[in-house]
Amino acid sequence: MLQPEMAPEWMRQAVSSLARPGNARVVNRIQGHMRFASKKPKHAAVLMCLTGTRESATLPEDAAILITHRNSSMRNHSGQMSFPGGRLEPEDSGPIDAALREANEETGLKPEVVTPLLVLEAISVGPSGHPVNPVLAYAEAPGDVWSASPEENDDVFFASMQDLIDPQNRFRVGRFGWSGPAFHINGYVVWGFTASLIAALIQESGWEREWDTAAPVDLREALSKSRNGEGNSL
Repeated sequence: MLQPEMAPEWMRQAVSSLARPGNARVVNRIQGHMRFASKKPKHAAVLMCLTGTRESATLPEDAAILITHRNSSMRNHSGQMSFPGGRLEPEDSGPIDAALREANEETGLKPEVVTPLLVLEAISVGPSGHPVNPVLAYAEAPGDVWSASPEENDDVFFASMQDLIDPQNRFRVGRFGWSGPAFHINGYVVWGFTASLIAALIQESGWEREWDTAAPVDLREALSKSRNGEGNSL
């Protein structure tokens, strides 16, 4: 069940802004296309789980968001940085159940410590256009997270929002005429759908600081200098 009223004050602007109709368009504009999610049956959800001092009125220094590095041996999206998530299963009542279940299976995050705040409209991902619902959530005391599903991911951590917002860690990547936002974090490059969601969160929260939005870096070049292990597949 969604509990937007339980959002800490520093997250309330994001919850309010991203709750507006058409929120998928915000992400689609950032990720570089305006294609609507298809009605294909492979519906999925991802969990955007933030943590940080509840009592803070502004973005606290310890604010962070849960992120994973997909195992380089995975068939799809290998080596990419992503939010925990996956396909809705028959036992899931909807995107919230799916996102919480997948996060628990992938990272050990316990569903009972997470407060779901908002479900964004379905957003198309990749060439397939499969629909994905991002679930924005907050966990005041998330506990330890780890690579609970090593066949899916080999690194799991809470990425500092202060580091993601830092202009020194923000840039654009491009490939074959497409370009989109990217972030440096812990030696990795976050790009694509995940980076677009983070960029939308930062933008809609009013946390953005001026950063270099000039000509994009070649995606393959950026990845070759990262820990991702996906550059050669592009």
